[in-house]
Amino acid sequence: MTALADLPLVASGKVREMYDLGDRLLMVASDRISTYDVVHPTPIPDKGKVLTALSVFWFEQSAQIVPNHLVSATDGVPDEVRGRALNVMKLDMLPVECVVRGYLSGSGWKDYQATGAVAGIELPEGLSESQQLPEPIFTPSTKAEVGHDETIDFDRAAELVGDRATMEQLRDLSIALYSFAAEHAFGAGVILADTKFEFGRDADGVIRVGDEVLTPDSSRFWPADTYAVGRGQPSFDKQYVRDWAAGTGWDKKPPAPAIPDDVVAGTRARYVEAYERITGTSFDEWLQRVRS
Repeated sequence: MTALADLPLVASGKVREMYDLGDRLLMVASDRISTYDVVHPTPIPDKGKVLTALSVFWFEQSAQIVPNHLVSATDGVPDEVRGRALNVMKLDMLPVECVVRGYLSGSGWKDYQATGAVAGIELPEGLSESQQLPEPIFTPSTKAEVGHDETIDFDRAAELVGDRATMEQLRDLSIALYSFAAEHAFGAGVILADTKFEFGRDADGVIRVGDEVLTPDSSRFWPADTYAVGRGQPSFDKQYVRDWAAGTGWDKKPPAPAIPDDVVAGTRARYVEAYERITGTSFDEWLQRVRS
C-alpha cells in the first residue's frame, strides 16, 4: 500500500488508494495486480504508471464527449507518487458500473451461450466467441463491495441510480465514449473489445466520468493483427496473469500465489505496449512529462 503520511487516507482498494486533498482527491494507482478478486503478492513494475498515463491520454482526448474528473497529473501530486497519481475532483459516484461491449467475449460470451442474450439484450443467433457485435451494447453491472460485480439489466440499473433519465444519459455517454475510443484504438492496431466506466456528479450536479478510463485493467484490448473469430484472443490486459494463475492449480481463494519473474516481465511488456500503441508515444515520454 502507498503511504503518504501527510495526507488523510480516504479509501484503499485492490489497485489504488485515495487521499484527501481538501476540495480534491489524490488518486494513486499501485503496481498491485489481482486475479479472481484476490491480490497477488508480486507487483508488476510500472503498472500503476501505465494505468495513470493511459487514463490521462483518454481524459484529454475525450473531454469533448463528456467532462471528467481530472485536475492535473502534476499540480498537487507529491513527488514520491508522480507518474502514477492524479489530482482529481471529488464526485458523488453513481452506484453502477457502465459496461460497453463491442465484441462477444468473457462473461458476455458465457451468457450468450446459455441464454442467447447479454444483460437481457437479445442477440442474433449463431454468433461465435470474439465476434464483433452488430453494434455496441450497454450491459451495466452492480458495484460489489466484496466479490464479483453482477451484470444487471437496464431496468435494474435505473432503479439503483433512482432516475431512468439519468441512466439513459449514462448509457448514451458510455456508448459514445466506447465508440470514440474503439475507432482510435483500431487505427493504432488495437481492438477495444469491451470496457467499463464509472460516473459521478460534481458539486454543481454535472455528470463526469471518473476513476480510470480505457486502461488494460478496465478494458479488454486485443492486437488487431492476430484477431480471429471463434476463439479467445491474446490481450494487452491481465488475462496473461489469469491464464497463468488458472494453470497453477490455485483454488482462487486467498492467499494468491506469487507470480514468477517471466510472467511479471511478460505482463509489464503487454501493459507498456498497450500504452505505446494507443498513444503513439513512448512510455518514457510520459515519465519525462510528469518529472518536468
